[in-house]
Amino acid sequence: MAILSIRIIGDPVLRTVAEEVTTFGPELAKLIDDMHQTMVDVRGAGLAAPQIGVNKRIFTYSVDGEEGCVINPVLVASDDMAAAEPEGCLSVPGLGFTVERHRWVRITGVDVHGEPIDMEATGTLAKCFQHETDHLDGKLYVDRLEGEDRKEALRAIRMANYDDVTAETVAQRARTVGSAFSAGAAE
Repeated sequence: MAILSIRIIGDPVLRTVAEEVTTFGPELAKLIDDMHQTMVDVRGAGLAAPQIGVNKRIFTYSVDGEEGCVINPVLVASDDMAAAEPEGCLSVPGLGFTVERHRWVRITGVDVHGEPIDMEATGTLAKCFQHETDHLDGKLYVDRLEGEDRKEALRAIRMANYDDVTAETVAQRARTVGSAFSAGAAE
């Protein structure tokens, strides 16, 4: 397994509608394992393939003891909305805003073996499924903001130096993951 780099807002892959997965096998299984390991490493609740630069309709999740992946998800949501709660995103680091999401969702798709998945969710898991499916449709949670929150988010994004954020994130991960060229190398 490998820890993968997470793409930051401004990367075009985050604004591209992801392609359906049509080939299943060891390469897909490795990608999903790497995505899961990356998500765990950064303490995320979910991670979509575009966030690691892969334009495929795949996401992993780990919420309230439930974890897995969904490939080629189709989301159906209730008409009613849950209470708006703060939300953040690994691809928009350092920001968090209140986002309104649907109270209930049903998600269908397939697992890593191509076997059907059909799940219903409420609460945080429903919000996660909506957030990650948005990624697969080229949307970020900040796109759902309105009014003053939207203005504040866009201002913060303009002011943020994401090159420095990215460099710091890479340095932190290098310290936790290690390298063949680190400790123990000849000085």
